[in-house]
Amino acid sequence: MWNTYNPLNFDYFLVVDLEATCNNDGSIPKEEMEIIEIGAVMYDRKQMRVISEFDTLVRPTRNPILSEFCKELTTITQNKVCEAPKFTEAFPKFIEWYESFNPVDNRILFSSWGEYDKNQMLRDCAFHGIKYPFGVKHLNIRKYFSHVHKKGRLVGVKKALRNIGLGFEGTHHRGIDDARNIARLLENSIAKDLLD
Repeated sequence: MWNTYNPLNFDYFLVVDLEATCNNDGSIPKEEMEIIEIGAVMYDRKQMRVISEFDTLVRPTRNPILSEFCKELTTITQNKVCEAPKFTEAFPKFIEWYESFNPVDNRILFSSWGEYDKNQMLRDCAFHGIKYPFGVKHLNIRKYFSHVHKKGRLVGVKKALRNIGLGFEGTHHRGIDDARNIARLLENSIAKDLLD
């Protein structure tokens, strides 16, 4: 079984994509990576479309200077993160946006492409002493896509889009653009799942 619950039982999907401090030389351990962008879209299953978006850059505190690798990968500049709010300021705004959809009544499922975004958010919440607000349910859209399309191998966002005849829109490794494209893959997967 690829998952323990059926995504079709949810009305809304909070599709999140995070960018974080990183380097390709091992100088920033996974446990010390910090969110530098929260990109999210709210996807309405019944309307089959994105109904709202949230995007903010975040100023890192543990590793405040971005590596050249990180800047090239994400296109996020040092100046932009220096001007951005810290996680303790940015995350409450994100949660305020999320809660405007009344998550208790509307059955919103926290979703991302893989497990990384959930785990990174858990780490940042723990580091900053903020309660993680999404509970245990999480939709790994990458696994859902693979299950619905009967793909044995898990692939990245760009390849998954190519597999269904779509191109990537926007800038890869920017949170909001990745979230928008992941929502397109979610939409395709839901439509195919409903037909099967």
